[in-house]
Amino acid sequence: MHGPRDSDPGTAPQGLGEVSPPLATEGDDSVGYRGVTACAAVGISYRQLDYWARTTLVVPSVRDASGSGTQRLYSFRDLVVLKVVKRLLDAGVSLQNIRKAIEALRSRGVGDLAGITLISDGTTVYECRSPEEVVDLLQGGQGVFGIAIGGAFKEIQGSLSHLPAEPAVPGPEEPAEPAVGDELAARRARRRAG
Repeated sequence: MHGPRDSDPGTAPQGLGEVSPPLATEGDDSVGYRGVTACAAVGISYRQLDYWARTTLVVPSVRDASGSGTQRLYSFRDLVVLKVVKRLLDAGVSLQNIRKAIEALRSRGVGDLAGITLISDGTTVYECRSPEEVVDLLQGGQGVFGIAIGGAFKEIQGSLSHLPAEPAVPGPEEPAEPAVGDELAARRARRRAG
């Protein structure tokens, strides 16, 4: 058994005289993780992992099972997608809706699901494309929009800086007039005046 070497950044001491295998990072396809390791890393059961692979929800990209006795190998990015699926399940999204969302992304040609930002309200799944653009993946890519209150606040401040303002309470020299558009109140005031 070889001891740890300081010059090899891909290995780290794990115990007495043992060396851990190199850890995969984003974009590293030279390392794969077996199903049991993927389950432990993501926090799912092997039964879930097997079902998701057989139903093509998340297929291992390093090596798929090709018969009895072969091991699936999942990439780092596959594990990220598995974790997202688990988080959506934990948030209350049904597996059927998660599947629809992922199929919608794949049908648009999104191959790298790990690079997508998804948000959910527990019922549907949205893709967040930018701070201003969110797409409902379950409604055929129907666009929804978000309103940043802070941004609206600043826009109104900027607009009002160029517009006149009036005091909320009329001064003694200004008669109180009914609000523009309140025609009924104006008629009543005219009847009382004579």
